[in-house]
Amino acid sequence: MSPADSTTRALPTLHEFFAPGGILARSPLPYEYRPGQLDMAKAVERALAERRHLIVEAGTGTGKTLAYLLPALRTGQRVIVSTGTKALQDQLYFRDVPFLESLLGELRVCYMKGRANYLCRHKLVALRNQPILTGLEEIDQYRQIADWEQVTESGDRSELAGLPESSALWQKLDARAEACLGNTCPDYQRCFITEMRRKALESDIIIVNHHLFFADLAVKQEAAGAPDAGILPEAAAVVFDEAHELEEVASSYFGLSVSNIRFEELARDTEVLLRGKEGSGNVLPVTQQLRERARLFFSALPMSADGRQPFADRDEFLETSGDLYMSVRATLKRLEAEIDALKGVDEAPALRKRVARLRSELEFLLESNAGNMVYWLERRLSRASGTETSASARAGQRSTFLQATPIDVSELLRDLVFESIPTVVLTSATLTVQGGFQHIRKRLGMSEARELVVPSHFRYGEQALLYLPPQMPDPREPDFVEAAADCIQRVLEITRGRAFCLFTSYSQMRALYERLMPVLDFPILLHGTAPRKALLEQFRETPNAVLFGTSSFWQGVDVQGEALSCVIIDRLPFAVPNDPVVQARMKVIEEAGGKPFFDYQVPSAVLTLKQGFGRLIRSLEDRGVLVLLDPRVRRQRYGQTFLQSLPPYRMTTSITDVEAFFGLTENE
Repeated sequence: MSPADSTTRALPTLHEFFAPGGILARSPLPYEYRPGQLDMAKAVERALAERRHLIVEAGTGTGKTLAYLLPALRTGQRVIVSTGTKALQDQLYFRDVPFLESLLGELRVCYMKGRANYLCRHKLVALRNQPILTGLEEIDQYRQIADWEQVTESGDRSELAGLPESSALWQKLDARAEACLGNTCPDYQRCFITEMRRKALESDIIIVNHHLFFADLAVKQEAAGAPDAGILPEAAAVVFDEAHELEEVASSYFGLSVSNIRFEELARDTEVLLRGKEGSGNVLPVTQQLRERARLFFSALPMSADGRQPFADRDEFLETSGDLYMSVRATLKRLEAEIDALKGVDEAPALRKRVARLRSELEFLLESNAGNMVYWLERRLSRASGTETSASARAGQRSTFLQATPIDVSELLRDLVFESIPTVVLTSATLTVQGGFQHIRKRLGMSEARELVVPSHFRYGEQALLYLPPQMPDPREPDFVEAAADCIQRVLEITRGRAFCLFTSYSQMRALYERLMPVLDFPILLHGTAPRKALLEQFRETPNAVLFGTSSFWQGVDVQGEALSCVIIDRLPFAVPNDPVVQARMKVIEEAGGKPFFDYQVPSAVLTLKQGFGRLIRSLEDRGVLVLLDPRVRRQRYGQTFLQSLPPYRMTTSITDVEAFFGLTENE
């Protein structure tokens, strides 16, 4: 049955569902009529009916997920919902959709993640008799995965609660596209990716995340319309929730990245898949040569330190180390030829294509001069996450990345998204700067769209107090850390802990953590000492806890109740000015006659600050204090842009107001 057939079962009108006394009011949820929720639902339904685009800032507490899910279901057409994080994806699929089904009956909704989240059955068989399992831990994990493969219906690794996030074995078994044999695979019909595609074709709503959406879009763009490219089916509309993240996610997928880890994984997978195959004796020595030459090449890249830095002097690098580059490229060509010469080996075509792709990307990164690209290098301690899980990660080795990122993705998004999809809905709690959408629309290339701002259902003037300490030095001054420590200590003593301290840099977080750890009487949790999910769980369960966090705790975190009664932010979250991508974007704006600080850095920082402060008030019952230690918000002209973009918090520069706020809370 196609998704369009779902119209045979009438769904309630928006008024019947959202209005006072309606279906939602009669549900088990604590109900309070929210006019903004109904307004948003009407705007989404109208956009879908008229095949128009819509951009909606829906304040926290609006109930925006139901406001787009019901109109999407009522179209009877396939709609993709893309979220910024897997956490919101899980919330939609495992909480919001079952709730809707309890009111409306069974719905055709499916849930899709990136291919690296799923097991490849062919790899599992191929690895069974290979001497590549390292140690008892991997052997035990292999048995666990093999037993699970017999019973799982989805193949989604999230079902494997006992498999550590840092598992190097999973990297050898996942279903990423570069090692996929496609419909030539003997396990194609039983493949978890094949089954996921089938479910998507039968669904009215497909829930994905931005990373999967843009990875899929990039694959389709590269394949130029090939019928089997990508895994997402066509849809009448796409709803991007947490749309403030689109520019950065799209930039990463329309760029290129080659790392030493990719070379190691290519060599390893080639050995696993071809070992014992007829004619493979000529291939395997080349993989070892590739490892050695890649190691020499990456060690010669001009890296001055860990972190991100421009790679503007590629010509100079080729003059001094061009022989290392040429030897890696020649080895890739030889490996491609040796694999191509294999006859009757099912795995050979996909492997050859993978080698060719790595070679062409390396050539682009070293030799091209694309005008809209910034070329840069990054060296970081390998972390067992995403596609960079490896044995080297567990050993704490550094990985080197050679990258090219589009400076401006607005034209790409306009062509591939806004001009190709009939209806696109962008929504988030943080899309406007000073009440307008100009910044986000310009960055994303969204020219024609209706706009709607739905105020939050929360009473910010009563529920939240914004404290701006009056005597703080500029964050760039050496005495800032000492003053910040004194202020944080005083505020936390008033709030009795129960706080997030959010920082714009890891070094600043560490400096303040080390100063405050000996003098605070509250349990302190530090970002980086455990997985994010575990730290959040510990924070919720530990009375009076204080969590010190950086970027990943600024958004996508939901802690309701008194456990989180204070959010302290150290400084205005401007992007790092010497970051190569930020530098390139600012240069382009300046060359076009703009003012990069006011046109790019300030609006971007406003959206980030709104996200950080948005951690505090998550329900109608929440109350708490926000603290911004950066005095520039009051002293600099651009500070007004920040203050005018925030919700209508009550604002003070007096610590006695903070004491009074919590005095009232304690006496209630």
